[in-house]
Amino acid sequence: MASTETRPAPLPTGLPGLFDPPFVADPYPTLAALRSTSPVHFDPGTGLWLVSRYADVRSVLLDPGTYLPDNAQHSVTRLPVSALRVLARAGFSLPPALANNRGAEHAGLRRLVMRFFNAERVAAAVPTVERTASEMLAALRPHYAAGDHCDLAAEYARLLPCRVMMRLLGIEGVSAATLAAWSDASLELFYGRPPAERQLHLAEQVGTFHQWLTAQVSAATAPDGLIGGLRRHRTPDGTPLDVATAVAVCFFVFIAGQSTTGQLISTTLLRAVADPEVWARVEAEDGFAKAWVEEILRREPPVTTWRRVTAHETELSGVHLPAGAQLLLMLMGTGSDPDVFDDPDRLCPHRENIRHHLAFGAGRHRCLGASLARTEAAVALRAAARALPDATLAEPKAQPPMLGLLSFRAPLQVVVRRCPGR
Repeated sequence: MASTETRPAPLPTGLPGLFDPPFVADPYPTLAALRSTSPVHFDPGTGLWLVSRYADVRSVLLDPGTYLPDNAQHSVTRLPVSALRVLARAGFSLPPALANNRGAEHAGLRRLVMRFFNAERVAAAVPTVERTASEMLAALRPHYAAGDHCDLAAEYARLLPCRVMMRLLGIEGVSAATLAAWSDASLELFYGRPPAERQLHLAEQVGTFHQWLTAQVSAATAPDGLIGGLRRHRTPDGTPLDVATAVAVCFFVFIAGQSTTGQLISTTLLRAVADPEVWARVEAEDGFAKAWVEEILRREPPVTTWRRVTAHETELSGVHLPAGAQLLLMLMGTGSDPDVFDDPDRLCPHRENIRHHLAFGAGRHRCLGASLARTEAAVALRAAARALPDATLAEPKAQPPMLGLLSFRAPLQVVVRRCPGR
């Protein structure tokens, strides 16, 4: 399309880059500056166009013809030859499947996977989530009661979704810790900026993960499970789904079902236990845990950004974008957009328009596991508040270390101790 190019205004000086520790620790000043000063801003540090206003992000997500998902799972950092060789030896391949698929087969794959995450299945899974959470907290309780510090991120939030998924899908022969490590390694390799030596180590883990998934898909015999459903699935032209695409579906679903849900639980716990009144309300009030999780999703979601690429020249908020422009949708920033949410800096459970947030995206690629993630986080929070009613942060004034990948952010530690005075 013909258009007169409008160059974005420069950001105020002194704001950190997307991978810089100050941004990872507190991204809100930068997100606010982007929204107010340069809502469609080219970032030379990443080569991405940062789209930060709610209305713009939503319009991009709802226009898959102009803004393609092709780059959603591309590696942020160029992989060295040594890492590529490791992946090649493992047979690693991720053909378009879900998040990065704009083909005719996407809708059918999405419907298949959605059968395992619909409202009925999620409701049926609640006892499994509750039982798993109770078992994990019971294991922590003796150390906690003795006055020891307990890390609810590492010892609870990170592994709970993995254990639940393993029980729901009947996965055996591998530990939850191993699956979680593979999932975390995948996110760091493709969405982080690790040095070359670290990339090689991560590639080895990702390659092993992919080989394990391939073996699971190839050996699937149960007809009623997710993997069995993928093996029976037919593409629009009637041919069986190939193994590589089935593995790609599992790769995405397993990571989303583990790492990102664990990240949501970690943030939910951190923000709740930091406020004694909130922690008490979680334990005492029906429905408060769900409302708290929803506010965390609005304000501090685990998936902070997502990518799109322009199919052709277009214009967004008065800024000309060439064909092939790589966009980074600042999902986290949209939840603090004052044009949509009143008093956005304050966590306010039960706010009227809370479900309007974009933490799970929008449109045809909206997160398939949104309902399960919400449910797991609320159950995990409520179970922790009931099992540890006198918990407080071990170092309430300290900023915990944060996971700081391009599209994922969460506390790596939520260290708590007993507060006998409560």
